[in-house]
Formats: sequence, C-alpha cells, structure tokens
Amino acid sequence: MPTYAYACRQCGHRFDAVQSFADPTLTECPECGGALRKEYGSIGVTFNGSGFYRTDSRPSTPAASAGASESSSTSSKSEAKASPAPSGS
Repeated sequence: MPTYAYACRQCGHRFDAVQSFADPTLTECPECGGALRKEYGSIGVTFNGSGFYRTDSRPSTPAASAGASESSSTSSKSEAKASPAPSGS
C-alpha cells in the first residue's frame, strides 16, 4: 500500500499515512483539527533486470569493440578505392 505525506495548513504538523488507493483522502489534522493538504515529492523508482544500465548493451571488453570498429572502417576504405572516380568532362 502507498504511503502519503500530509501537512496541516494551520499548525504545520507533518505526518505520513499508509493508505489504500480506495481509501478517502485525509482532511482533518490529528493534532489541531485543521485542514490537511497532501504533499507531493519525488518518488523513488528502481529499474531491475537487464537493459537498464549503460554497460548492459556493450561488449564486455574494450578490445572487442575496437576490433569491430577497425574492421568496419577498413572495409569502407576498400569500398571507396574500388569505386571509379567521376569524369571531369
């Protein structure tokens, strides 16, 4: 069940309440009986599993990625040499 933060508009009393989604919002301060307001803050989100970290989609060794980029750049150079030069006239 979620925990909601409340603050009293009159006395400033702050507290947390564990409530179900179906429970009505609290409206009365337990300290002074004044009007309450719900406080919204940043929530903590945790992503578990693969695919959420920077290193999940990368090769395990830097040498493997360097070798792959070298072979692709070498093949593009050989393709550039094989194509005919455009004629000037």
